[in-house]
Amino acid sequence: MKVTDIKTFVVDCFRTNWVFVKVYTDEGVDGVGEATLEYKEKALLGAVEHIKEYLEGKGHELCDVGTDSRERTDYPIYGEAAARKVASGECELGVLICGTGIGISLAANKVEGIRAAVCSEPYSARLSRQHNNANIIAFGARVVGEAMAEMIVDEFLDAEYEGGRHQRRVDMISEIERGGSVCIK
Repeated sequence: MKVTDIKTFVVDCFRTNWVFVKVYTDEGVDGVGEATLEYKEKALLGAVEHIKEYLEGKGHELCDVGTDSRERTDYPIYGEAAARKVASGECELGVLICGTGIGISLAANKVEGIRAAVCSEPYSARLSRQHNNANIIAFGARVVGEAMAEMIVDEFLDAEYEGGRHQRRVDMISEIERGGSVCIK
């Protein structure tokens, strides 16, 4: 498998449907030797495959809906695709994994109704759901190890939005997203 391969998975959960995206890109590898590229490729693949197996082991059914091409492709395409599945209600939650989680989450956040949070530890993953009603989590395979990735996914999936005082802020984020303003002048 090459570093530039991309796969997207839709996961059918017990209580929800959500999108699982894995992305391999060659970002930031200019001038890196072949051995280092192979190491990065194995690290990314290993992290994604580990989470995939972990979720399957918990009873989640994964269905591949992404590209099978080994040609270079761009993660915004798949960040958007995953986000549209969540925004449309076809899937309730999403998990995006790439090198850092940042770029793909930025793309996902451009879709109306998406609140994608990049988290590198479980506490933020839980609070992203409880306080911000995040519907997509993203993290980097180059940033977190396998055990931490499991904890992040578990906390995100197990948390529930608390609403209440947080709803006002989520509504403000939605207003900005629609082109409005919440600035105090």
